[in-house]
Amino acid sequence: MTSYAFVIVGLSLIAATPASAAERLRVKIIDRQVSDTSYGYIVPGSLTAQSNSSSSCFGSASSVNCGGAVTTTGSVMPPRQVAYQVRGATFALKLPDGRIVVVNCESKYAPKGDFINRRSCRIPLVDDIQAEFDGDKAKLTWPVSLDGKKMESETYKILGVLKMP
Repeated sequence: MTSYAFVIVGLSLIAATPASAAERLRVKIIDRQVSDTSYGYIVPGSLTAQSNSSSSCFGSASSVNCGGAVTTTGSVMPPRQVAYQVRGATFALKLPDGRIVVVNCESKYAPKGDFINRRSCRIPLVDDIQAEFDGDKAKLTWPVSLDGKKMESETYKILGVLKMP
């Protein structure tokens, strides 16, 4: 098989692969702001810390000698203002890897023959939710029943993904 044939086979495998696959994650809403008027959203600051400890003891029949050490490392992300104005519901979602995703949903228009048919975006009352990310959209899903079987959802637009320093 020539190198030209390998290129064609490789390109056909790439073409057969879907361009974007949705990714579903458990996320935590760490900040929320809702307004019908335009506002500049400020992503809250956050602190991430990790501690490691060690200890050891040795002794004899009549005494014990113990020692230990703790090391803590951390990173701080200061508050940041998004570079444009938003309206509606804006959330900062913390991903399991520590990144922050800022999402926004403006009220939806539903044409019904008059000019007033707008509905507000559904807003989760809980902070621990699921998000399905696909392109520049995030479908947020959360429980709305006592048994956790009835779910509600709304699709938000991703405004940005912020990495921890």
